[in-house]
Amino acid sequence: MSGLPVGVRAVLTDIEGTTTPLSFVHDVLFPYARRRLDAACASGEERFAEALGLLRAEHQLEKGDLAGFGDGAPYAHALMDRDRKSTGLKMLQGLLWEEGYRTGDLQGQVYPDVAAALAAWKERGIRVRIFSSGSVLAQKLLFGYSDQGDLLPFFEGFHDTATGAKQSPAAYHAIAAAFDLPPHEILFLSDIVAELDAAREAGMQTGLFVRPGNRPADPGSHAVYQSFTELL
Repeated sequence: MSGLPVGVRAVLTDIEGTTTPLSFVHDVLFPYARRRLDAACASGEERFAEALGLLRAEHQLEKGDLAGFGDGAPYAHALMDRDRKSTGLKMLQGLLWEEGYRTGDLQGQVYPDVAAALAAWKERGIRVRIFSSGSVLAQKLLFGYSDQGDLLPFFEGFHDTATGAKQSPAAYHAIAAAFDLPPHEILFLSDIVAELDAAREAGMQTGLFVRPGNRPADPGSHAVYQSFTELL
């Protein structure tokens, strides 16, 4: 165990490939939402109205091949095919997953070393926030209904693409302001080097996570971790 880098008072972490296996997101969550997209878009239910409104607004701005898709379910499916980080799509997916978590069809997968680290950091006064392209609702559901129990009390905040793009330094400046800490006192953890580059440009310390099933990545000058246990 090497511990947190010198001067770190808070941790900002990604989810997919960092706290949670990539396979859970791509093999469980995404197919679950995709199977329910058509019915949700056609339902007329008020709970989907905001997400569908965002999707329609996004569709109106399309200029490439996506402009040819209908602005409802066909467009949502096309965005999923391209793994587009669409705020409207992420919101809609979160609403669909919410039902699955509440009925017990879904249970969030979190690496055991993450749960142990969160508890240890809480005792030491290390503050933790999440930054993920998934909606804030989806983030809270994953950790609130996780296979490691309800982990929500260990987090002080959640950020999605409404805060900014994950490859934009401005997003990390905004999150540092939410922490009310100078960026160099925050450690950002992710499996995506471009996100780490953006966080470092904003002044944060960084760590690349290498988990089973993650895409190969050249860490460059970023620290490399395989388990949260290394940060205790």
